[in-house]
Amino acid sequence: MPSDRFSSAAGGDVVVPVSALNRAIASMLERSFPLAWISGEVSNFTRAASGHWYFSIKDAQAQIRCVMFRGRAQYAEFTPREGDRIEVRALVTMYEPRGELQLNVEAVRRTGQGRLYEAFLRLKAQLEAEGLFDADRKRDLPTHPRAIGVITSMQAAALRDVLTTLCRRAPHVPVIVYPAPVQGAGSAEKLTAMLDAANARNEVDVIVLCRGGGSIEDLWSFNDETLARAIAASAIPVVSGVGHETDFTIADFAADVRAPTPTAAAELVSPQRVLLLRELDQRHATLARGFGRLMERRAQQLDWLARRLVSPGERLAQQRTHLRQLSIRLASAGSRATAQARASFNVVQMRWQRTRPDPAAHRARLDMLARRLDGAFARERERASARVSELAARLEVLSPQRTLERGYAAVLDAQSGAAVLAPAALKPGKRLTVHLAQGSADVALADVQPRLAEGF
Repeated sequence: MPSDRFSSAAGGDVVVPVSALNRAIASMLERSFPLAWISGEVSNFTRAASGHWYFSIKDAQAQIRCVMFRGRAQYAEFTPREGDRIEVRALVTMYEPRGELQLNVEAVRRTGQGRLYEAFLRLKAQLEAEGLFDADRKRDLPTHPRAIGVITSMQAAALRDVLTTLCRRAPHVPVIVYPAPVQGAGSAEKLTAMLDAANARNEVDVIVLCRGGGSIEDLWSFNDETLARAIAASAIPVVSGVGHETDFTIADFAADVRAPTPTAAAELVSPQRVLLLRELDQRHATLARGFGRLMERRAQQLDWLARRLVSPGERLAQQRTHLRQLSIRLASAGSRATAQARASFNVVQMRWQRTRPDPAAHRARLDMLARRLDGAFARERERASARVSELAARLEVLSPQRTLERGYAAVLDAQSGAAVLAPAALKPGKRLTVHLAQGSADVALADVQPRLAEGF
């Protein structure tokens, strides 16, 4: 066993390699500390490109590093975040190449969010309810700031990144640094004081509040309520560039614009000098072309006015000629009006003569129409008389009296007056009325001998 070899070598002069020592310690730890659940607060969580998780868990007195390999991390129900309070099922071991004590995590479960993160959420909910984070309260950043303010620590790496970016993009814009600690006791109060001082001095158009990344404890100064209210009340627009892209603080929500990194914050507040110079060249070229076109139009207008310009003598001669023309037109205007009036009168007179009524012609036409009307009435009477005569002759032919005169008789029932049409209606003793051509007679039947119908 490695531990036995180490024990036997401890009392002699045998030299033990570091790797063997670390291996013995790791073996002893794994035998002495079986799998166990350990609770703590997550800090410095990192997901490697390989899929492994690296983080620390801590409490008020101590902390320990942890590793959870991809094969087990992919089955975890959630991904721990900074400040989460969790429980890990882990084996105590040692990372032999570095001799670092660590926990080899096999499972992870949530036991509640950490104290700092819970305080962060409570303050965020409170300020959000007050409207401190409302989008309509936030202001746009100046397009061309006259000066840029930076609030951060003079020793912070973020300050070098910001100054490098501003020097590269906008070397013409002055930068004023308001130094304040970004970590540790009293840092939030000093950050607030620097922000108030920048507003009081009013020498910059935009303020960058920044620092590099870190754990939730490192960034805790930017979760201060007083600092958040100072940012919201600032008369100068504030850009927050705290931590990395995944880090969020109360200052980010209170600021007018949140940048993922300090470098990104510097890019947001600084116009790019190259682009400005390019735009200036374009506008200069546009202005030059416009001025050239204006000069060409003015020259053309000057030529046109020069052509219209004449000498006073020539102008007087033109006016005298125009005056003579007007006098001639005035002289001829009177006679022309009289001639036009006479011509109009003649035209009206001719039209009146053509349209004047002729009584004799109208009288002759009336006589002709009267004669035609009398002839039409006479012809109509003749046609009507002929039609009446024709109808009378036809009526006379169809008259019942003429039928009776030809030897026929009409036999009627004496009681009902109905015509007798069949021999079956004749009975002995029945009284009938017989109409003849010369009159009628009442007849009483003595005997009836019916016969079949025969032709006449």
